Amino acid sequence: MLRDPFDFQTSFREMEQLRREMNRLIDAWGSTSRVQTPSDYPAMNVWANENGVIVTAELPGIETDDLDISVRDNVLTLSGHREPEDVDEDVTYHRRERGTGSFRRAFRLPFQVDPDAVEARYANGVLWLTLPRAEEDKPRKITVQSG
Repeated sequence: MLRDPFDFQTSFREMEQLRREMNRLIDAWGSTSRVQTPSDYPAMNVWANENGVIVTAELPGIETDDLDISVRDNVLTLSGHREPEDVDEDVTYHRRERGTGSFRRAFRLPFQVDPDAVEARYANGVLWLTLPRAEEDKPRKITVQSG
């Protein structure tokens, strides 16, 4: 059986892949003034259990005064700013991958947290957030009475 030389689905997938790659290249074009694309900086891990959420974020070279962390309506927002490194004016960069500038990440938490009990610590370029689940949002065991 002969195959149709113009397979629409295959062509569409290839065009979509080309579009994504072109967008990535265009986004990276002026990246010396930005950290990275907003969707991937900072790199974060999130764990959750019935008692709360733990979030880690990689933030090398960021001062704690340059961080802003907030929880509002079950949305955790992490934003900040990284200053450029001080270098002599007469140097020429050989390679420059660590961006500077502002960043912001926000995502919805899986349940309500107690904003007054949130803890944050920063060590070795990693931010650790502990977000305890709000007591009123924790599941409750219901006892069934018979008779």
